[in-house]
This record gives sequence, structure tokens and C-alpha cells, in this order.
Amino acid sequence: MLKKSALLLRLFVIVVAIAVIAACSNNNAGTSGTNEPPASNGQASGETPAADKTLFIGMSIPPVAFNPLANGDIASTYVQGFLFDPLLVMDGPLSFVPKLATSIESEDNQNYTIKLDEKATWSDGTPLTADDLIFTLNRAADPLVNSVYGAYVSILEGVEATGKLPEGQSEIPSVKKVDAHTVTLTTKQPVDPNLVKEQIGSKILILPKHVLDKVAKDQLAQDPFMLSPNVTSGAFTFVKYEKDQYVQLAANPDYYQGAPKLANVYIKILTVPNLVAQLQSGEIHMTSGGSPAKIPVQDYETIQNLPDVTSSIETTLNFQSVLINQAKLTNVTLRQAIAHGINRQFIVDELLAGTGEIINSPYTSLHAYSNPNVKSYDYDPEKSKALFKQAGWNFDDTLELIVPTGNQIREQVGNIIVENLRQVGVKAQISTFDFPTVMQKARAGEYDLLLMGFTFTMDPDYTSLYGSNEPYNFMKYESAENDRLLLEGKNEADPAKRKEIYNQLQELWQEDLPMITLYSDPDFIAVSKKVIHGGPKVFGTFADLQNWDIEA
Repeated sequence: MLKKSALLLRLFVIVVAIAVIAACSNNNAGTSGTNEPPASNGQASGETPAADKTLFIGMSIPPVAFNPLANGDIASTYVQGFLFDPLLVMDGPLSFVPKLATSIESEDNQNYTIKLDEKATWSDGTPLTADDLIFTLNRAADPLVNSVYGAYVSILEGVEATGKLPEGQSEIPSVKKVDAHTVTLTTKQPVDPNLVKEQIGSKILILPKHVLDKVAKDQLAQDPFMLSPNVTSGAFTFVKYEKDQYVQLAANPDYYQGAPKLANVYIKILTVPNLVAQLQSGEIHMTSGGSPAKIPVQDYETIQNLPDVTSSIETTLNFQSVLINQAKLTNVTLRQAIAHGINRQFIVDELLAGTGEIINSPYTSLHAYSNPNVKSYDYDPEKSKALFKQAGWNFDDTLELIVPTGNQIREQVGNIIVENLRQVGVKAQISTFDFPTVMQKARAGEYDLLLMGFTFTMDPDYTSLYGSNEPYNFMKYESAENDRLLLEGKNEADPAKRKEIYNQLQELWQEDLPMITLYSDPDFIAVSKKVIHGGPKVFGTFADLQNWDIEA
């Protein structure tokens, strides 16, 4: 029976893949029309002078906006990496190199001193100082500001566990200015220094106080700056965004770590078939890597055989999941039924050609805190059907699965899940939307099931995903035990004790099933041999943007 089902599924996937590719091939993708970026080196526009080198990058998901405080989608985050610098960059597992901060140090794991680079300036020439750092942290914790940084600043003394300041307060009392380039902060209790370095040091992008200080806090997300950030700290400055076509960036000649070797960067939004075609034609020099530019496995060999492109397959922290709306699917037996009805092994074998890994928690095998002993919801259609009946499921009802467009593999995963559920007698239908719409529906809880990928931190604190009322907890998951353990894990400085806490959390998550973790898919990295230096990495992509270079 299982062999026959697998055969039917394999045929189903092949048909769907052909249909998707055919549909995409009829789309001329973001380079058509009157708002085209210029051609890359050696293309129709002629050779680019060495002094005016232009890099072309392809990705398949459009950015939503450029608000570091509130935009958590992976495409927006990628573009922001060129524009805004963090204090530190993690260039390897829990290995950090300086950016805006020359150091973050502590003698007791509770009181930290941050030294800023005195050469750092904003792109308008204004010095970047302690005032900007303090302004950013205060806005991140302000109850009136929509922010995804709450989980990061919640470790600071004076900030509530929700990541927000108490009502009526607007400044974090434990964050203090020592001088123009020195800030001290105090955590509620001693914590692992890597927690501070990764979450506050490498994840929070600093905002310009002199530009945004007068903007009403509750209007900050809607301010024109967040769509067109004209004052930035990174190696490149924002020029324009032609929606769903390309983002244009220009070198920041006064960048504090040295003027970039590239004059311009164009990030083109393309369909997946056009990503492959433009790598082949030389119209783009690289893909963005990661979720914004997932190359289907069936195209790996094509790219690997391109004589002018270097490629590699890299293990990552990325994972794909099915979010389950806890407000609608309240019965845990029903959630278990769905989990047992999904053939994750088939997805990995057929869509990822065995290059991915099945995961049973949000921590992949690359993560030091992964617990290999947690419960696994293996594919078992008979058990799934029995659990649906036990949960009292009405087999005349239909589950809605929302799938974001732009990631061809994920779209095919959605089709497989629907077919899997159909085989156990459950009706399910797919609704596809662009990523901004998916984010709106996720925040509003307007879904039953939702396919979504995430990339979080090497530090195991995933409060922002699982904590009650946290920005990425689209599942509306609430558990007092979960919140207690998350707080304990965040506040525990001893790595061995932290490991035990996060082992318990992974066991709890698999019992409660607010989401079904499906698999971790590797990054397929493709870079033209014209690129002298630069390109996507699992760690530290933006560590040295000023040194990215291409042949003239």
C-alpha cells in the first residue's frame, strides 16, 4: 500500500513540476518593461569601466520594505544587510568580527560595555554615536513601536519579558551612555556572553536618531524612510526600488571600513527559471542564496556544469515548517494527525534529491542545541486517519494551506502535503499569495495551515518564534510552561544547564505541536567566476561588503 502511494506521489510531483516550470517559462520576469536595470558586464550595454563596476544579484522573492525594526521577511533582511550595519557580524558558529562596535566585553556576564568605532558615520556625514545605539534599543522596547527585536532586548534590566518597557516608560534604564562612543548595558542576571553578542550585537541594525527621532512612535513603520531609507550606515546606499523588479544600490564612498570596490549593486527579482537562465547567460553574477533564491534540485546539475559559475551545497540553519493556527485547530490530537499524514521523507528524497535533512525541532544538525531524541512524527497514513477520527474531524470540512509564492520547491511541498492529506481522506486546498500578503495573513491569524521557512540564530533562544505574543509566533501558541522554560533558558549562563532547558523545550514543542518542522534545506550557492571576492555564505555574508569585487 505504501509503495503504491509513493509511486502515485512520485508521478504527481513530476506532473506538478512540469506544470510549474511551464507556467514560469511564460513569465519574462522582472527584467522586462521600461524600468530595466542596466545589463551586466559583457552584455548588450557594453563593457563596464573598472571605476564603475556593477554587481548583479538575483533573488526570487521581493522585499516588503526596509524597516529593520519590523520587517522580518528574509528578502527585506537581505537587502537591509547592504544598507545598515550591526554592531558585530557572526562569521562562523558563535565567532564574531567587529562592525559598528569594535568590542562588546563583560567581566561578570551581566554588565556589558560596547565600544563603537569612532570612524563610523551615516551616509549623510553625521557621526554615528552612542545616541543612535541607545535610540534604537529604546525604540525596539517601546510599547508604541512595532518591533521584531523584543525578544533580543528582553534580557535587559528594566525591560519586561514581553520585550517591551512598562507602560509610561520610553527609555531602558539599564542602557547608559558613557561617552560619544561607549555604551553600557546590564542584563537582568548573568547570561551567556554569546547571547548578547549574537542577539544584540549581530541581529539589531542601528537606526539614525537624527533622522527618526521626531517621527511619532506609532507612525514609525509607516514613515517614508522605511520604504526609501536615504540615510544609512552600510557599505552601500539606497537608490531606488522598482517594485517586484529590482533594488538599486550605490557605493558609500565614505564608508568607515573603506570605500567599496563596487560602484553599484542591482538586486533583481526574478522567477526561479530566470534565476537559472540569467546565471547561464551572465546577466546576474550570483544569487542571493538562502530562502530568497532557492534553486530547485533539478537545476543543480545544470548550474554545476556551467563553465563560468562556481557552485557549492552548504548545510544551514534554515528550516521549513507548517505553522498550525492554534486558535482554529485547538485539538492536539488533530495536529498530530496532520503531522503523521505528511511524508517528509518523500519530500527530502524527491524534491531535495536527498540533500536536505528531516528535522524534529527548529534546530538543524548544524546547531549545537539540537536534541536528536525528541519525538518524531513519521509518515503513517493509517495512524493519521485514526487520529483524525479520534479528534472528531468532520471529513466534509476542508483545511486551507497557505503557501507563499517565489520558492518553487516550497510550492511543490504544498502540493505534496495536500495530496498526502487527500490519501487519508482529508480535504485540503492551497491558497497562494505573495510574501507581503502571507505576512499579513499570518499576523492576523487568517489561515489553518501555513508553509513558512525560518532562519534564526546559533544561540538557542527562539522566544521570538515560540513565546506568547511574540512577533513570529504566528501560530498564536500559548503555554505557561513554554514561557517559563524560554525565560529560564535565556537567563541561564551555564551552557550545560542551558542545553538541558532547551532539550525540555524541544520535547514540549513536539508534544504541543504549534508547528510541524519539516526539513532543513541546504543553500545552493552559485557565483560567477567574474566575481573576484564576495557572495552568499552560511555565516558572515555581509562581513566585508566593501571588499566585494568583480572583474572589470
